[in-house]
Amino acid sequence: MKPARKKYIEELLTEAEVDAFVFFDLANIRYLSDFTGTDGVLVVTRQAATFLTDSRYQTQACQQVTVESVICYQKKLDGLVAELLRLGTRRVGFEAETLTVATWEDLKKKANGQIDWIAVTKPLRALRSIKDKEEIAALEHAALLNQQAFDEITPLLKPGTTEREIALALEFALKTLGGEEKAFDFIIASGERGAMPHGLASEKQLRSGELVTIDFGTRVAGYHSDETVTVAIGAVEQKLRDIYDTVLMAHDLALAAVKPGIGIVELDAVAREYITSKGYGDFFGHGLGHGLGLNVHEFPALSPNSEGDLEEGMVITIEPGIYMPDIGGVRIEDSVVVTAHGCRCLTRIAKKFQQFPA
Repeated sequence: MKPARKKYIEELLTEAEVDAFVFFDLANIRYLSDFTGTDGVLVVTRQAATFLTDSRYQTQACQQVTVESVICYQKKLDGLVAELLRLGTRRVGFEAETLTVATWEDLKKKANGQIDWIAVTKPLRALRSIKDKEEIAALEHAALLNQQAFDEITPLLKPGTTEREIALALEFALKTLGGEEKAFDFIIASGERGAMPHGLASEKQLRSGELVTIDFGTRVAGYHSDETVTVAIGAVEQKLRDIYDTVLMAHDLALAAVKPGIGIVELDAVAREYITSKGYGDFFGHGLGHGLGLNVHEFPALSPNSEGDLEEGMVITIEPGIYMPDIGGVRIEDSVVVTAHGCRCLTRIAKKFQQFPA
């Protein structure tokens, strides 16, 4: 386990006042042990870490896992409890936001009162929030694939193309370029459908005079890109252009404000107050952005209800938007890494107003 991650775990064990911690969340397991499979559990103590999995992943785990030992179980929870009892642990922490109540009840039953199970939430949230050089390189590579794929599909940005055709073309291009998998179901929302922040690609055809919002990403070495562009198909009415310019300015102001130590609520307010000053405050309903990494949405969430400050090494999205029913919408999103004095943009697609021929 990398020294910085090991140190975090040691602090977690102390803060949670537990003898051991059990990780079920696969992103956390990958982060701490390098295991990329789809089933297993990681046990960490102050002395060592043990990865447990079944026979399907035994060979893979022995090749990948960087912690001290690998154990193969017949039944997951039985194997886990047996290992915890062998280690002599009494107080065991677990991810409260990952473990189901049913599994927790089963663990209590199998431990038969010999283990106290401690639900942990807040101390875990920042576990993966500070990215190292390798993580940032993977995120930057994924962002580069976004740009290359978008450049490939621009001939489709014309009247008559369906939203679904754009989504499929992007997915194909990203995989051809080396992306492991799409980061999420792509959002392609044109015309009035642009008023839906999560308007998944439909069979609707693009029309002249519309804006099209395209939110997409891929995965490289487990790390995700996430980027949104909104473009025009032919000339659009002034109202839509005003919305676009407002969102772009809010986006640019927020990017300029990113730096270590700024309060997350303060950063969200930079974009939100500008949009409100232009009369569109009621049409920006979601947060300014989110952390990005092994999951598409990670800590920290950037919203008016968030706590804490940005820290150097965090990778976040900046994605203000305006969504007006029966008219359309605009979202503009970049992913950035927080640097010592500001931020560096990982995504590369130009966010200036782009009008494609009708």
